[in-house]
Amino acid sequence: MSGNFKEEAHRIVSEMTLGEKCAQMRYQAPAIERLGVRAYNWWNEALHGVARSGVATVFPQAIAMAATFDPDLLYRVASAISDEGRAKYNEYKKAGSTGIYEGLTFWSPNINIFRDPRWGRGHETYGEDPYLTGVLGTAFVRGIQGDPTCRYRKADATLKHYAVHSGPEGGRHSFDARVTQRDLYGTYLRAFRYCIKNADPSAVMGAYNRVSVEGRFEGEPCCASPSLLGEILYKEFGFDGYVVSDCGAITDIHAHHHVTENAAESSALAVKAGCALNCGGAYAALVSAVAAGLLTEEEIDKCVTRLFEARYRLGMFAPEGECPYDSIPFDVVDCAAHRSLNLEAARKTVVLCKNDGILPIDPRSGMRIAVIGPNADDRSVLVGNYNGTPSETITILEGMRAKFGGVRYAPGSHMWRKYNPEDCFEHLLNDAVAVARSSDVVVLVCGLNPTMEGEEGDAYNGASSGDKTTLELPAAQLQLYEAVTAVGKPIVFVNVSGSAIDLSRMDAECAAVLQVFYPGALGGLAVAEVISGEVNPSGRLPVTFYRSDDDLPPFEDYNMRAGKGRTYRYFTGEPLYPFGHGFSYTNFTYSQPSVPATLNKGEGACVSVKVKNTGLRAGDEIVTAYVSRPDVEGTPIKELASVARVSLVPGDEKEVSLKIDAEAFGVYGEDGALNVPSGAAVIEVGGYKACVEII
Repeated sequence: MSGNFKEEAHRIVSEMTLGEKCAQMRYQAPAIERLGVRAYNWWNEALHGVARSGVATVFPQAIAMAATFDPDLLYRVASAISDEGRAKYNEYKKAGSTGIYEGLTFWSPNINIFRDPRWGRGHETYGEDPYLTGVLGTAFVRGIQGDPTCRYRKADATLKHYAVHSGPEGGRHSFDARVTQRDLYGTYLRAFRYCIKNADPSAVMGAYNRVSVEGRFEGEPCCASPSLLGEILYKEFGFDGYVVSDCGAITDIHAHHHVTENAAESSALAVKAGCALNCGGAYAALVSAVAAGLLTEEEIDKCVTRLFEARYRLGMFAPEGECPYDSIPFDVVDCAAHRSLNLEAARKTVVLCKNDGILPIDPRSGMRIAVIGPNADDRSVLVGNYNGTPSETITILEGMRAKFGGVRYAPGSHMWRKYNPEDCFEHLLNDAVAVARSSDVVVLVCGLNPTMEGEEGDAYNGASSGDKTTLELPAAQLQLYEAVTAVGKPIVFVNVSGSAIDLSRMDAECAAVLQVFYPGALGGLAVAEVISGEVNPSGRLPVTFYRSDDDLPPFEDYNMRAGKGRTYRYFTGEPLYPFGHGFSYTNFTYSQPSVPATLNKGEGACVSVKVKNTGLRAGDEIVTAYVSRPDVEGTPIKELASVARVSLVPGDEKEVSLKIDAEAFGVYGEDGALNVPSGAAVIEVGGYKACVEII
């Protein structure tokens, strides 16, 4: 081999027939034996662990890991995931080929912005903030792809779903997301650009929907958009990888969007825009498209070369012993070190939303604890979706028993089916009331599970194709809540869900409220450790928790300023729990931050602040810097610009440095261009606000 992957890809593609080239552009790429090309299935998943490929370490769901605000943790988790994925591939390829969910091309992470809490797939994302999503996505991509100084990649990471994609699930195959250029660049594309600039991801997956941008282009399908792919992704952002379609998205172009007449036209449109790989069957029409003059063979060559450059970089054609990742042993799968990392991650995801002093509960106190609720012993809420098979799971009930011994338990209700004494199915409510009466404190574990929020097409996840229709808990659980609270015992309410729920009553009436995003295979132990005080909670909400459905604009409206505004960056109402909310069992105090008095346009800022643990317990503090431009029209109310995590024992004080990029002081105009106006900017750290003059 020449040593240059692009040259090698050009060479091998030049030896293929047109039919062979077109076949390689489908995710189930066949072997070309005469050229030494093995069959390869490009479809694999690794959202929070190697998925759908047997036993693997199942880490907390993406939204849960976002609650850690910890990019270093995301990097270590992703490194462990790709180690396990590579180890499995090394074994699978000994059979001569790799099938679905056995390869090195991971269709993760999902860096869409969780703009509306009703979106079913929001728990696959890193929340509602573009900066946090970009930082965490970058860490994840780096961990998946391996050492950047190595000429080979451990695995490929794929940013998805490009672009402007966050529901509705039921209409995604025909939906046209309409946005302004300001929202396109300022919200929906920011994390993609950040990750491309800072992590060099191998691939990008196109979304199902169309996108219309006011004053620029109208109704272009994402997987065949010359504007989104050719102009923005490849030219403006400098992306140097390959684009893959979401599954069936090319067929949607003619079958549901009605932009084209047939598969040949849809495929030609997608290839011309830059979509090299098709998940689905539409690219079976590529040879016909070339014959009809809709495509040239040179346009096919460009796409196939990108795909083979990626395969060469993954070491698929490397001489034996040359690619260092080929030696990763199968023993790393679900190993002790990864299980320890999994528990560390789970501990950091738990968010303490309210505490009147009841928590933590000392296991030696002798308090009689009742654990009640349909999510208390539900294993599905540990793993979320796009998950592997854990070798061990610890539910919240099992964790509580491990920490507190003989707790009393009652499921209390079904997930969504209300109690009716006239019905003949199992009655659970009265048993829960009896258990509550016999306790000193109730740990009430409710919420949602992956059968109630998720992706369209999953047959089990709700009448709205996985989206929620309301922020309220299911009626059956509200019935349980009312019955248990009527007993009069103090309640620690544990909400397990992948999205924001209306917890207004719980915040007003319960002694403590914990938010637990699908916390991974060992998450139940982590929750119990927080309740017992063995672990000091440090999670923060990566999404806004609203007070009611009335706070939300129409789901289909992608305007970030619609209604009262979307996400904390634009919401003008009063949230129940704001973005970044979360308490600790200790106290932290901040000094006045050191902020530069002036900045030149295009210049970032370095802010330093001293943080001290003034409480009685060791703990982690998440230090954040927010920027606002109150005198500049079109800017968010405020937005996250830097984050750091610091661990402090009681009495300890550390100086924390926060780097703020120049982009944080800018505003995207209606033409999509970033402009940094002169004038005052406000930097907020630890409750302190300081003005900076941009000159």
